[in-house]
Amino acid sequence: MTAKERNLPKFIQIPYTQLLAWELRMSSPAPITHNHLPLFSSILHSLSQTPYRLRRRILATWTPEQELNQVRERSGADMKKKLEWYDLVALGVGGMLGAGVFVTTGQVASKLSGPAVCISYIIAGICAFLSSLCYTEFSVEIPVAGGAFSYLRVTFGEFVGYFGGANILLEYVLSNAAVARSFTEYLSAAAGLEDPNSWRIVLGGLSKDYNSLDIPAFVLVFLLTLCLCYSTKESSRLNLLMTVFHVIFFGFVIVAGFYNGTSQNLVKPKGFAPFGVKGVVDGAAIVYFSYIGYDSVSTMAEEIKHPSKILPVGIGGSVLIVSALYCLMALSLSSMIQYDKSKVGWKWAGNVVGAGASLGIVASLLVAMLGQARYLCVIGRARLVPSWLANVHPSTRTPLNATIFLGICTASIALCTDLEIVLEMISIGTLIVFYLVANALIYRRYVSLGANEPLPILLFLLLLTASSLGFSISWKLGRSYWWMMLLFGGLTVMITALFQCKVPCHHRPLKWSVPLMPWPAAASVFLNIFLMSSLKKRSYQRFAVWNCMIVLFYVLYGVHSTFQAEEVGMEMEREMALVVGIEPNSCSQLDKLEA
Repeated sequence: MTAKERNLPKFIQIPYTQLLAWELRMSSPAPITHNHLPLFSSILHSLSQTPYRLRRRILATWTPEQELNQVRERSGADMKKKLEWYDLVALGVGGMLGAGVFVTTGQVASKLSGPAVCISYIIAGICAFLSSLCYTEFSVEIPVAGGAFSYLRVTFGEFVGYFGGANILLEYVLSNAAVARSFTEYLSAAAGLEDPNSWRIVLGGLSKDYNSLDIPAFVLVFLLTLCLCYSTKESSRLNLLMTVFHVIFFGFVIVAGFYNGTSQNLVKPKGFAPFGVKGVVDGAAIVYFSYIGYDSVSTMAEEIKHPSKILPVGIGGSVLIVSALYCLMALSLSSMIQYDKSKVGWKWAGNVVGAGASLGIVASLLVAMLGQARYLCVIGRARLVPSWLANVHPSTRTPLNATIFLGICTASIALCTDLEIVLEMISIGTLIVFYLVANALIYRRYVSLGANEPLPILLFLLLLTASSLGFSISWKLGRSYWWMMLLFGGLTVMITALFQCKVPCHHRPLKWSVPLMPWPAAASVFLNIFLMSSLKKRSYQRFAVWNCMIVLFYVLYGVHSTFQAEEVGMEMEREMALVVGIEPNSCSQLDKLEA
């Protein structure tokens, strides 16, 4: 008889009254003393417990082992581990290599950077690579599908993780809807139509921002949702095929630009950088958003055979490939067209760009929708949203409910909403999350519970943020404040150097780690703050409104749901373990299911 079988009589001998008590406690908010309160009274009681529950849950953290085991098991079936390194590189390239880069390059060159727009792409690429290093270390150490949400929850607690996850989800849904609508415009260009709204239906009586029905965008999102529900591996193969053709298309644009261009266009009419260094750096803040998408690769961690070997190649490799393509593309376009002009005179080029861009949009949308479903799935595992969103289908091994739910949201928004106004809010949300992940990496490396106090590390992060913000504000004020830029820039370097010398590193992952810490993470913090300072006031206003909404949702629902799942559930596990006569810490997930 096995040990499990010897323990079976103990489970059978559990008194019925004890089981009934557990059932009643699970069905009512704790710590309620009356088990038959009306629903309204139960809700009022839960709300009255909000301050207590916030104190218990807002800084509650999980260990990486718990994220990999107990939390992941809440989805039921595991996701299939079938992705290889080339799948991840293709997913990263496909997610970042967007069609909007052609429009962005022209706008930045004409208004900010001039022909030096290629330098803007290099600066933005360095910033993206530094942020990707932070993501890589976390994803190797915690290979779960939650991405930034899981990394922040393990490091800073439940609320910060929820805050980051909610903002990254907003970025995914709204940007995916906007990208789907741009698909219709590029498809019209590929078909040789002059009007980009040719395939849209305009309805009278509605607001200008909501009266244009985009049927092709709706159908595209619907079909991609079906594809993602069926299989991750098959979706990855489709993305690989489309990404290969998209890279070939980029190569065509680069070769055509260099072949038909001239070096004279790089210095005419006012030099290589006609708007100065400030214009080049400000241009980098705008083109940086062309690199957003590599974080989707980290959400594939549960579906990779060897995360420690494949994830660094997939995340870092895709950022480097895209950086090279963007720089060459910007340089070729600048040599082909003077920065103060907008047309080449090739009518056939519009059709080619439209066809290639349409293909790139499908690949980019596929990767982003793949990532957004996994974010929501893991947030559902944490019980911060309804738990049915965390379910993984036993046959397809995909987060089916989360994929369908977000697919419906994205398709509905893409059908009738003009999202140009909202995209600025998306940018600041993404930068905030990247900033938090860089801070989390420093905190996790240098804080060891029980070995040292976290206060010096938190003080360093605060000073680093303050000095970076001071430099960014000085930059915005103009050249007359150059002494402030030198002061805050030097202070940032001095603080980081002093921190490296005085504070020992307590945690260094064995499988893969960011080299030269804390410099890469500190540089990522600095650059993300600098890029945020370039955004408009309206971006911060909309960002504040959105975050008031997500905080309200957390206070009214999230904290109560997680308290019920974690606090009450853990107490029941301990009681059950004591009844059956085993150690509370040794009660495995299988034992709980058998009980």
